[in-house]
Formats: sequence, C-alpha cells, structure tokens
Amino acid sequence: MPLKSIRTQKPSPALAPRRQSYHHGNLKEAIVAAAVQLVEEGGPENVTVREAARRAGVSSGAPFRHFPNKIALMTAVAEEGMRRFRAEIRNTLDQVETDDPLIRFRALGTAYLRWVFANPTHFAVISARRLIDFAGSEALSRDNAEIQTLIETLLLEAQRRGQIRSGDIRPIQLAARALAYGLARLQVDGHFPQLSVEPDEAAATMQTVMDEFIASLARAPS
Repeated sequence: MPLKSIRTQKPSPALAPRRQSYHHGNLKEAIVAAAVQLVEEGGPENVTVREAARRAGVSSGAPFRHFPNKIALMTAVAEEGMRRFRAEIRNTLDQVETDDPLIRFRALGTAYLRWVFANPTHFAVISARRLIDFAGSEALSRDNAEIQTLIETLLLEAQRRGQIRSGDIRPIQLAARALAYGLARLQVDGHFPQLSVEPDEAAATMQTVMDEFIASLARAPS
C-alpha cells in the first residue's frame, strides 16, 4: 500500500466531551480510550487519570487499581500504539513478495510513515518519553527491540549481499531511525507548510526523502 495513498485524518473538534461506556471486564480499555481522546483534544499534558475516568463514565477512583498515576495510564496508551505499530510492520512485510533486504527495508520505512499518518495521537504519546515509563514496560521494550532487531537484520543482509557499503551498521541504523522519526515529527507537529510542502504532498515527500536515503546507502562503485 503506497504511502501517498494515505489520507491524514485529524480528529474533529468535539463540541462536548464524549463519554465512553464500558462493559464489565473492559474498564482498562475504556480508560485508555478516554486518555487517547484527551490527548487528541489537548495533547499529552491534557491527560489526568480522574478526567479519563469521568470520560469513561466511571467514578474518579475506579481506574486507580489499574493506573495508579498518569505515567501508568500514558504507558498503557503507548503500549497500545506500539502494538499497532508492530502489527503494521508485520502486515506490510507479509505482503512483500521478495526477500530482497533493501526492498523489505523500504517497505518497513513506508509502514512506519503510514502508521504515523493513521495514528498521530499514539505517536505523540510514544514520543513523549518523559510522560511514560518506557524502560519499565515489558511490552514496550519487547516490541521496540523486535523492530530494531528486524531493521538491523535487514541492513546486515543487505551488506552481506553487497547492496550497501560495508562497515559498522550501527550509524546507518541510527540514521535511518532519526530520519523516520524526524519526518514523522514534521508531519505530526505541522511543520511541512513552513517548508513549502502542502498537506496533500506530505506523504509523497516523506516517501521521496526515505527513498533518497536508501539510495545513498548503495555501495560506491569499485
């Protein structure tokens, strides 16, 4: 699925706070959904556990058994986002009908950017490390490590096949991560118009920049 076919969907301003309903057994999910709504309306700083409870239609003390503080709640939102991110990458790579590591690496990068377009709220929460307990979350650490291992494996295989320059793979891996993250922040934070990139051009521009980076990795002619 080409990135340029994705349309950015921004949440519509709410005329009044929406109340989330929940059934027995899914209180945690209802509170997380309410927290996502609060982030959409005013950013991560707008979230409190008590307000998330109110939006979910439960007593203010109900969620504290699951989320003793705001960091615990925001960490749960980040875990949900990371699960979606990992699923996006898995589904994308499952559809790539080649074992060419650079083609698969490009598909992974495209999946990352597409996920940001579809999940700007979750991206904002995952990026706000001061508001989540990333190191203390087994799920976040596991999912992130899996994705980083996949990137490293693809780059090492590209090296083995002579598709990219030999040498320490870590700077390349860091540069790829920094590029993807930087493009995502430009999109989510609304900086592209100041860079003469119109909203309907953002996806294609991001993909072009990613492709230029991958092309730059090609081994210099001998």
